[in-house]
Amino acid sequence: MEESNSWNAKKYSKHADFVSNLALPLVELLEPKANESILDLGCGEGTLALEIKKYDTKIIAVDLSSDMVEKTKNKGIEAYVSSATQLDFDNKFDAVFSNAVLHWVKDSKLALNQIHKVLKKDGRFVAEFGAKDNIKQLIDAMQEVFSSNKEYGKFNNPWNFQSQEDYSELLEQNGFKIQYIKTIVRPTPIDDILNWLEIFANGIISHLNEAEKSNFKNEVKNILKDKLYTKKDGWVIDYVRLRLKATKE
Repeated sequence: MEESNSWNAKKYSKHADFVSNLALPLVELLEPKANESILDLGCGEGTLALEIKKYDTKIIAVDLSSDMVEKTKNKGIEAYVSSATQLDFDNKFDAVFSNAVLHWVKDSKLALNQIHKVLKKDGRFVAEFGAKDNIKQLIDAMQEVFSSNKEYGKFNNPWNFQSQEDYSELLEQNGFKIQYIKTIVRPTPIDDILNWLEIFANGIISHLNEAEKSNFKNEVKNILKDKLYTKKDGWVIDYVRLRLKATKE
């Protein structure tokens, strides 16, 4: 949703299934009810939309990636290519659900305006995304590699990680009443840092040639190996998430 990444649904499903698996408590927070109209904003490959559909809801899913939308449609979900900052619905949904998406959107105010617009009165907004200090060690390592390889150009951070305090203020300023909001420190195991970089940092290095991309990923891995890797636990990423439930006033 406005992110600079290009998404490969097959790689995402193979190496990043933790994103959906760890979000099942978010579905519980949503409390889907039969016949409710629910928008899954940034549906990915449709795993969570399918979970929400089990409650006999009328689920519609959107994602900026056409590859992800196709995978979602293949699961029997009504899905469209759409951005978080340009939603073509008005007062349609009982709830908007979003997992691991809104930290890719630079203009949080515009995204909240769009979410507010598509909700019915008293409709609920339930979301989880990266919070302040999410993947801090990863970002620091990526910046370090760019600094030591001037030919790579400027490091452009694609993420928008906000504090609980700042996002709470944004919610209230944009017509939402907060029911629940919490910062969750959640160290997250992954299969390999190279796979993580291939999926989530591809937009950062899209301008590099293949040799430079490989060098970038290996240098980041070397910097982080003593910080995020142990023989006992493997790779564990420093995730910090913001989880919330709010209603449209």
